[in-house]
Amino acid sequence: MNEEFRRKGLEKWRFKAIYILLGVILVIYVIRLFSLQVINGDDYLEQAEENRLSKVSEATSRGNIYDRNGIVLAQNVPSYNVVITPAYLPTDTGTTENIYRDLSKLIDVPVTNGVINDTTVKYFTPCQTEFGIKEIVLIGDTNEPYSPVKIKCNVSEDVAMVIREKEDDWPGVGISIEEVRQYPTGNLTSEVVGFLGPITAEDEDYYVDRGFVANRDKIGFAGIESNLNDLLMGKNGSRLIEVDNAGKEIRDVEPPIEPAPGESVTLTIDSRLQTAARTALVSEIEFWNTYLGRILSQNGVVIAMNPKTGEILAMVSYPNYENNRLERLIPAYYYNQLAEDPLKPMLNYAIAAEQPPGSVFKIAAAIGALNEEVVTPEQQLECPGTISVIQKYSPNDPGTPRLYYSYDREGHGMCDFLKGFKLSDDVYFYKIGGGFNDEVPDVGLGTYRLAEYSRALGYDRETGIELPGEISGLIPDPDWKRIYRAENWSTGDTYIATIGQGYVLATPLQVLQSFAILANDGKYMQPTIIKDILDSQGNVIKPFEPKLVWDITKDPLINVLDDYNDPTGEKKIVEPWVVAKVKEAMRLVVVSGTAEVPFADEKIPSAGKTGTAEYCDNVAQEKGICTPENWPTHSWYVGYAPYDDPEIAVVAFVYNGGEGASVAAPIVAKVLEAYFDLKSIDAATTGY
Repeated sequence: MNEEFRRKGLEKWRFKAIYILLGVILVIYVIRLFSLQVINGDDYLEQAEENRLSKVSEATSRGNIYDRNGIVLAQNVPSYNVVITPAYLPTDTGTTENIYRDLSKLIDVPVTNGVINDTTVKYFTPCQTEFGIKEIVLIGDTNEPYSPVKIKCNVSEDVAMVIREKEDDWPGVGISIEEVRQYPTGNLTSEVVGFLGPITAEDEDYYVDRGFVANRDKIGFAGIESNLNDLLMGKNGSRLIEVDNAGKEIRDVEPPIEPAPGESVTLTIDSRLQTAARTALVSEIEFWNTYLGRILSQNGVVIAMNPKTGEILAMVSYPNYENNRLERLIPAYYYNQLAEDPLKPMLNYAIAAEQPPGSVFKIAAAIGALNEEVVTPEQQLECPGTISVIQKYSPNDPGTPRLYYSYDREGHGMCDFLKGFKLSDDVYFYKIGGGFNDEVPDVGLGTYRLAEYSRALGYDRETGIELPGEISGLIPDPDWKRIYRAENWSTGDTYIATIGQGYVLATPLQVLQSFAILANDGKYMQPTIIKDILDSQGNVIKPFEPKLVWDITKDPLINVLDDYNDPTGEKKIVEPWVVAKVKEAMRLVVVSGTAEVPFADEKIPSAGKTGTAEYCDNVAQEKGICTPENWPTHSWYVGYAPYDDPEIAVVAFVYNGGEGASVAAPIVAKVLEAYFDLKSIDAATTGY
């Protein structure tokens, strides 16, 4: 049987079957080999090259920010980070444990803490984790064993030196140095300078395409840091290196591309004047809160500008935030505190909050009424404390009588233009703005012409200041009201718009700009906060050049206002004598008008205008203080000096501050005094 079985096993067909099977296997291998090497060879070669080659980003240096005198507002400083390279740790477990324990005592990070899982690894962020040293090293070893992983960031220089001294005893443990942003002036200038934050998911593709690293590099989140981010950020360098299968660097494959440092910026801000402006604002608010025994106000704005050049010399928005607490990272608790604060400290009220301007807006009606010959400067109008006006919503509307009041219910007798302006008489402006019987025929200046002249002074448009978040304010007209309020324009709408109330809204910067135009004899200079652009060596590569936007005494208003509907179509300008007369009236405000008291001791002759603006916003409504005929009021004042040759114009706004003459005007007086004191100090120091 066995012999017979053996003979059967040697039959030829069995050998053929084995040969065929081996042949099929060989063909499969040949086909697969052909596919790998010929058909898909290029793809696999590319993948192999990708595994062999690695591109490393070399961080650039962000440009600095200075004030106009060279004071540093934002700069880069070294931050010392404790790192461990897992692949270089001792192979002996006991030695490694000893290193962990000694390091833990030095940097106050636990040896072990927490459990690692897929979720915790996914959201692991170096220096912002509860993990201990072991867990952090394990994550680093799993991902890239030859890459240093951060154990603790921003340790002191003394700790860094200790670790460097122990590098021989603690293999794998080291110090890495990276640049972090520092803001030496803190909240003094934070509303202007801003702060940095991590690249957001929304912007990640944009910055990664430009060579930046999402989890390392930072971008501007506010202020100049945000608006000039691309200029300040520079460009990262890069290295193409060869690595082994464990990720260990072997050599440079190509010559490295060096980082290009960001450009630096000199601002027009004078940090000394900024200090004086902030001190004046905060001390005035605190004085009234203490004097009244209640919280009158908690926020306000001060802006100073050179009207001849448009340079912003100071910009204070109070309250603001401490950007030096956001230097290395943004603490969640502090950011949430800022975000939930009802006073909105992260909002720059100077450019991003629109308020009723009140009587400071009367300059628009003033130049319009004189230029359109609605009244003459010498014409006398009766200025009682109250007038009755027939309120109409259409030409055919018979109307109903309605009383309109002046802030002084006793009235001011007979007023010519100068008296009506210096005393800020509401009835005088009601009449020239909306007309009144035979005294001021028809509709006076009228709604459309009022809007035209106010826009010529810079209202209802963004100024273009180099800061994020600016809004345009609002100059209403009948078309706007029909579209956005579904109502007809009324007689009273014109009256109250003339005195900067009703639907009229403006930012403090717009209000300041309107006065700067008149102070500069009708020339609208582009407001700017950028003085010079510097290269990485500190050389000026783009010096400041003042830019004339328009001149209302030379450029026809229909040309400069081409973005707006102008129903008249007339190519008219503002006559120079009109500007001069309004400037004369603003001087009288200080000499014998509503601002006489706060400027009684002025050393340099100035001019200006007070404003007390009624409001009823959501805050006032929640407090239940919107009482008819007794609404709460904001405090405004705008002034410039010297009167005959203006160098500086200043606006002060205090939310719920009350009378402009009592609260805002003293702030401007202090800022003007500080400016000229600093000018004297500089002259004594430099000799010119």
